[in-house]
Amino acid sequence: MAIAVLSALDNARTQWYHVTAIVIAGMGFFTDAYDLFCITAVSKLLGRLYYFNPDSEKPGKLPTNVNNAVTGVALIGTLSGQLVFGWLGDKLGRKKVYGITLIMMVICAICSGISFGHSPEGVIGSLCFFRFWLGFGIGGDYPLSATIMSEYANKKTRGAFIAAVFAMQGVGIIFAGLVSMIVSKIFLVYNDAPPYNGGEFDRVFSTQPNADYMWRIVLMLGALPALLTYYWRMKMPETARYTALIVGNGKQAAMDMEQVLDIEIEADQAQLAQLKAANNYKLFSIEFWNRHGLNLIGTSTTWFLLDIAFYSQNLTQKDIFPAMGLVNKDVDVNALREVFETSRAMFVIALVGTFPGYWFTVFLIEKLGRFIIQLVGFFMMSVFMLIIGIKYEYLKNDNKWLFAVLYGLTFFFANFGPNSTTFVLPAELFPTRLRSTCHAISAASGKAGAMVGAFGIQSYTLKGSTSTIKRAMMILAATNMLGFLFTFLVTETKGRSLEEISGEDGSENGTENYHHKTTFNAGRLSISSRSGSTGTRTN
Repeated sequence: MAIAVLSALDNARTQWYHVTAIVIAGMGFFTDAYDLFCITAVSKLLGRLYYFNPDSEKPGKLPTNVNNAVTGVALIGTLSGQLVFGWLGDKLGRKKVYGITLIMMVICAICSGISFGHSPEGVIGSLCFFRFWLGFGIGGDYPLSATIMSEYANKKTRGAFIAAVFAMQGVGIIFAGLVSMIVSKIFLVYNDAPPYNGGEFDRVFSTQPNADYMWRIVLMLGALPALLTYYWRMKMPETARYTALIVGNGKQAAMDMEQVLDIEIEADQAQLAQLKAANNYKLFSIEFWNRHGLNLIGTSTTWFLLDIAFYSQNLTQKDIFPAMGLVNKDVDVNALREVFETSRAMFVIALVGTFPGYWFTVFLIEKLGRFIIQLVGFFMMSVFMLIIGIKYEYLKNDNKWLFAVLYGLTFFFANFGPNSTTFVLPAELFPTRLRSTCHAISAASGKAGAMVGAFGIQSYTLKGSTSTIKRAMMILAATNMLGFLFTFLVTETKGRSLEEISGEDGSENGTENYHHKTTFNAGRLSISSRSGSTGTRTN
């Protein structure tokens, strides 16, 4: 059943409004990444400031449970926000709740920096409280941005557009390191201090009192990009697919899209009514699980497994950097110098390893397809992490440059791989009525994996022990290999309309689930679909 308004969107040429939508939605992800990862740069400083022990030969360090709470509480908020805002996006509309997420991010980023109290309990407690609600707002951006971009885009460039929105996460990670580096350097110029191991009195003076302002400024600056894009986000019209297929108003959908895209659209009200009636099933129904159950399991499990590795890498890199020789030992530097070196290393790894991977996905996703990129990414991450785990002592002591290259490659193939595709696929595989909710479920599964990284894997790396870091890397290698296997549950979506993929248009291909069979033919990996015995294909 061809609906004019949907067909026009699928075949519209790429226009300036598509670029505008990428920037508006992408700035949300820039803010998300900055807010989630800037805490890595300053968490060691919090330990020096609030957990200093003058009798210790080592600088103050956050206790394991406190460190895990500071870095992980935003992930708990993100998981909660994804489920709540994802559900609201399907019930109330994408636009109505899109601005709320930005408002929450702005307010909570500022409040995170204000965190009141002078005692460790007061500061850390208020910081965790505000970062939970910051994460709640961030969580809403995942399903809403992905859904909005997928429903605006044409079918030939949809994957690249959604991946481009997500690629702003890489820019946010770069700026988390860059801003922390610049702010710490400015403070360091005016507040120099001796290293911690300089002498008995140097232990006290190595932590500059003004450093307490430095980390607050870094956190508060996360509000700026969200604030700048709020007006433009509120100007975006509701997506035509939501207005047409859920509200059932084809005329309004056509009018909205004609305002922002250079196309003429007819409103097929009668056909829309038929299509809406044929796709009125709910999430917890047999029909949904027959049509989309295996795909939802596939998107949820792969995102869960990916985020165990991805967030473990990002949140624990401050503990890995000393072993790689990218930063000095904590006793050999003062507090602000440690922040500067950690931020500089974060910036370099993100710029060289993390950032390029996102954009390789953007440029190649419509050529290679989502399935191949995700499969290869998981496999390569597993290989590089296994090498690091097995050869950790050699790499740490005898070949730090190779260590840095291997570590950077894990980031590259995470982003030119499952970190991008697990975001793209849930925005394409499911019907309009449940698209935001299903993306939210998949994303929340990912944040559950991120919590495993923050509260579990991070405990292995916090003390810097060789044996525990080796164990952590080998666990992550096994996790990635599981992700490789679960990728076979998802369907390739390249080149098809959203209604064809989900079966909303009643087409045979759309209502079928696909089972991927990989074959190696003349050294080339190809994907074929295998029919089930009943005439339909099962995943």
